[in-house]
Amino acid sequence: MKQSIRNFSIVLGSFLFINYLCAEDPPNVILLMGDDHGWDETAYNGHSHLITPILDSMAESGLRMDRFYSAHPSCSPTRGSVLTGRHPNRYGTFSPNWSIRPEEIGIGTMVKKAGYYTGHFGKWHVGPVKAKSPTNPGVFGFDEWLSHDNFFELDPVLVRNGGPPIKYSGESSEILIDETIRFINDAKENKKPFLAVVWFGSPHEPYMGLPEDLALYENLPKEWADIEVRLTSLETGQATRRPFLDVMQERYAEITAMDRAIGKLRTHLALTGLWENTIVWYCGDNGIPTSGNITNPYRGQKGTVYGGGIRVPGVIEWPKGIPNPQVTNTITVTSDILPTLCELVGVPLPDRPIDGISLKGLFEGTMTNRPEPVFFWQYDTRAETAVERENYIDPQLQEGTTPLVKIMDGKYTRTFRNFKHPEIRQSDYNGPRTVLSNRYKLVIDGESKSFKELFDIRKDPLETTNLIEDLPELAVILENQMNDWQHSVVNSLTGADY
Repeated sequence: MKQSIRNFSIVLGSFLFINYLCAEDPPNVILLMGDDHGWDETAYNGHSHLITPILDSMAESGLRMDRFYSAHPSCSPTRGSVLTGRHPNRYGTFSPNWSIRPEEIGIGTMVKKAGYYTGHFGKWHVGPVKAKSPTNPGVFGFDEWLSHDNFFELDPVLVRNGGPPIKYSGESSEILIDETIRFINDAKENKKPFLAVVWFGSPHEPYMGLPEDLALYENLPKEWADIEVRLTSLETGQATRRPFLDVMQERYAEITAMDRAIGKLRTHLALTGLWENTIVWYCGDNGIPTSGNITNPYRGQKGTVYGGGIRVPGVIEWPKGIPNPQVTNTITVTSDILPTLCELVGVPLPDRPIDGISLKGLFEGTMTNRPEPVFFWQYDTRAETAVERENYIDPQLQEGTTPLVKIMDGKYTRTFRNFKHPEIRQSDYNGPRTVLSNRYKLVIDGESKSFKELFDIRKDPLETTNLIEDLPELAVILENQMNDWQHSVVNSLTGADY
């Protein structure tokens, strides 16, 4: 009995402590995201070659989320989930270069209600970043932005606050961090808490590394030179094939440069006295792509609903709110970011379906299992384009302005799209999808249409043994949960939430 009272007192004390922190001294927030950075690609997760001392330090001193997932196996949809706390299929951000909708309520807008100064730096990719775009960062609550429509390498071309595209010389991760530091200094001078969303262009292909970072990876396995991989040519912008050895040297150099830039940010927070009460949250946006998929232990890769497509690094540092190192196997996902921050800064969630949950309980030590499953769904966009639909946004406003290396549709800039969806059709429910509970994972149409797989994800994280015939009743329960959730999502897609 005494032990139970003691445990209750500890939990209550932690709860009151964090509430006191947020009410009296709201935390600053920095959300960092790597581009195509999969779970495997950190030294702290056991990678044999990568040098990531800063991410390793964060994982050692903060909250290491070993079962952290991106809400989607590709970039634009996952970024939408961070901004809204909602699954991207609810607002038609189905795949890369599908825009968000202006009526969505973003994380920048939410925290501004609590007096935060907000900034976005780097990859946006849920619509153009130009001034006239109805889906630029400013529309979503960011006071300032230095951003790109899509991805970028060294010497990126970026748009500041909707102005003309300008080329910035240097390593792109460091450029973004330098801008973030300037932004932080402005917020500090004006005595305002801040939210900085920093979405790196690394390590998305095509890869470019600084000489000093490339030199760190001169001794990769020689047999990789005998394997060719397809990726974008830096010279032509078209697809080419190159040896894995050279490609991995460049990819790993980008990851190390990004890691170093994060270290520069952490040092600045320490020197300015902001370290103790700043939440620094790092994650990837999806799994490893084909061009980097050589050491990934999980099934699948970017673009699939298996572990290799959606399991990503996830670490949080907040010395004042997470004073002791923690490692959690609780399922967490990018959709949880908005609900977590809303609770921490004391603003109510938007009045519409939210798919993420607050992770405040992880910080308090009271959350060990997720109360409801997580749903993943890669919408079949052929259903969206097979019929004539009205554009949700004027096509001219969907034209991007920031060039990148990769040519698409004959040009170096990107065109976004989103369609009105007033009627629900049966075909709207197709596409690979997954329901992930604390122990089991049901996959529907993952690698083969009309094929279902059930995995005990605790015992079989690599998803090798299909238990669908052994546990048919459980599979039915999970599929019914998936169907109910899909009905809600498709209803949102019609615009019913607005």
